[in-house]
Amino acid sequence: MPTHDRPDSEPGWRVHDLLSNDPDGRYIDHTSLSQTDRAEIDDIMASLVALREAEAELSAASQRYMRLNATDMKAIHYLIAADHQGEIATAATLRAHLGLSSGATTKLLDRLESAGHLQRKPHPDDRRAVTFTVTNSTREIAMETIGRQQFGRVRAAASLTSPERIAVRRFLDEMARALAPRESEWTKKNTRNS
Repeated sequence: MPTHDRPDSEPGWRVHDLLSNDPDGRYIDHTSLSQTDRAEIDDIMASLVALREAEAELSAASQRYMRLNATDMKAIHYLIAADHQGEIATAATLRAHLGLSSGATTKLLDRLESAGHLQRKPHPDDRRAVTFTVTNSTREIAMETIGRQQFGRVRAAASLTSPERIAVRRFLDEMARALAPRESEWTKKNTRNS
């Protein structure tokens, strides 16, 4: 929440503020940042926290509503999107999208099919293969509830000007690169003491 929107009952600092985490400038040299710069950066960090919390809340609510786990929800979303794109969804394409093993994908598909969320159909070009589509009832429920809520992201992006969208995208891409732990030495160790 931006600084000016902070309730009076909260302290004058937030847990994600720059000076709350790096008061001595050990990780970020903030000596060249003005107080306004720091406040704006702190507000961006607070907005990111609010976004993550809203996403987590929506994810949990959608899983409860659909009575599915997070991987099931990702599978349903992928199958709906693939259908919208005119793509044929198979166990292999779903496995690649979700990063699951062959066995885990089979269990997931069997579970979703037995719950009435998807159906198998013969592959139009390969008699040995089957395709998977979301049932009409699951599609309708997903699109009219969770999908409608998720389109708020698109509305927010559409409300920006083109230069603003470019700046936001550049910021989010840079943030994703900065946070990705792939190249960090500490992530290559199994435990802190090894």
